[in-house]
Amino acid sequence: MRELKSKYDIIRQKLYIVIYGSNTFAGRLFDLILLAVILLSVLLVMLESVEKLDAKYHSFIIISEWIITISFTLEYILRIICNRKPLNYIFSFYGIVDLISILPMYLSFFIPGSRMLSVIRALRLLRLFGILNLVHFTGQESQLKLAIKASRTKIIVFVYFVLIVSILLGAVMYVIEGKESGFTSIPVSIYWCIVTLTTVGYGDIAPVTTLGQIIASCIMIMGYGIIAVPTGIVTAEFAAANRNKSGDDKTRTCPSCTSIIYNEEARFCYHCGEKLTND
Repeated sequence: MRELKSKYDIIRQKLYIVIYGSNTFAGRLFDLILLAVILLSVLLVMLESVEKLDAKYHSFIIISEWIITISFTLEYILRIICNRKPLNYIFSFYGIVDLISILPMYLSFFIPGSRMLSVIRALRLLRLFGILNLVHFTGQESQLKLAIKASRTKIIVFVYFVLIVSILLGAVMYVIEGKESGFTSIPVSIYWCIVTLTTVGYGDIAPVTTLGQIIASCIMIMGYGIIAVPTGIVTAEFAAANRNKSGDDKTRTCPSCTSIIYNEEARFCYHCGEKLTND
């Protein structure tokens, strides 16, 4: 019984290294094949939306999508089985993405057309940075996350301020322009204000009166400044993260799954949960 369990642990460990790791030939090959299949899957979904191609190759596309979905389902199950802490994977970002990417095809039995949502599999391509060991890009990604996290309070306050301004200016434009100019209600006027303030300008609603056009011009000019504010906040935090950065280029390898650890202060592997040494 112990020998059987020991063999099972060895097989599970090997599967883990192949599926989660990218430092071995087998692991790298598995990940690259996975990326290719993901790209093929997204391409098939896009081709299915083209009526002429779908009419001609519908059966081939559907069969291919089901083969890929079943393959992803087996991969998802293997990721859970071979992980020592499966819940860590299941509730992780990639775990949720992996699950969501296989659900649309099964939901198509109950909700027609839902398989088009399989295009969400494109999110799985984010693994590219880890798979190719792009340390520089991964480090920049981590710094950007820290910068956004550090500036989120300022951005929330700023967005709150913009929302108040939009409500006030939207109400003013409703009073000035009225229903004759397309400002049929305050919510519609607020919609116009937000579209104008963000410099999108759909043109479906436009002020007619001179005063309304003057206010609209001010809102447009204000929009350029509003775009610059959140950018400046995040940029400042990103620069601060760069200044405080120390030793981020140092990497470690997990002794259990051989995954590369980019965070020098990490005490546990983010893949398998193995305790890391400070060597």
